[in-house]
Amino acid sequence: MFNLADYETVDSRIHQFYAEYKDGRIVTEMELIDIEKGHCVFKAYIYKDSVRTMPDSTGYADGFRKDRGVDAQFWINNAETSSIGRALANLGLSAKGKRASAEEMAQVNAVKSIKPKVEKDYWTTPFGEQDELIKEVPAPATMENAVNTVAEILGTEKVVPSCKHGDREFKDGVKNGRAWGGYFCRHIGVQGSEPKCPTLWYQLSSSGTWEPQKARA
Repeated sequence: MFNLADYETVDSRIHQFYAEYKDGRIVTEMELIDIEKGHCVFKAYIYKDSVRTMPDSTGYADGFRKDRGVDAQFWINNAETSSIGRALANLGLSAKGKRASAEEMAQVNAVKSIKPKVEKDYWTTPFGEQDELIKEVPAPATMENAVNTVAEILGTEKVVPSCKHGDREFKDGVKNGRAWGGYFCRHIGVQGSEPKCPTLWYQLSSSGTWEPQKARA
């Protein structure tokens, strides 16, 4: 972490600029903004007097929307402020060795303090080491996916029922308030062609897992 007290604020640089250049101007311009991605770019122009047509210095700054902190709402405002700070530093209004402003260093600290989010997979996380994060990991959508995931963990081949037309496809749904599921033949049967193989039906057990449907006596 950096000690922000060791760095000048953009506000102090602005006051220093107008103290030295009474007729000076500070102009900012947004050069890029992508609201969906939360990214913008500002450019600041510094003029030492009101009649100059070419800027005496310029400065760029990126702004990124964050999930928390001031940049959650004011990321555009902060980008504009940072561009002014960079432009004034380019003009020479910064302490020796402290070109970055306090606002810029605060953003660096914010990035360093954000711990990367680690998403755990509850299929591979040992029991007892799981936490709230695993609730964000979606469970396998079908019996086929679940079986295949376990097979991959054990280092074995995927276990998918097959027929003479190849691997079957597991489908499930709800009809008349009851869940149904089964492994279907992938063969596309048309009139006059070989019919599909019989479906291997499954039923939901009391524990919520799919089990092969027992033959009726």
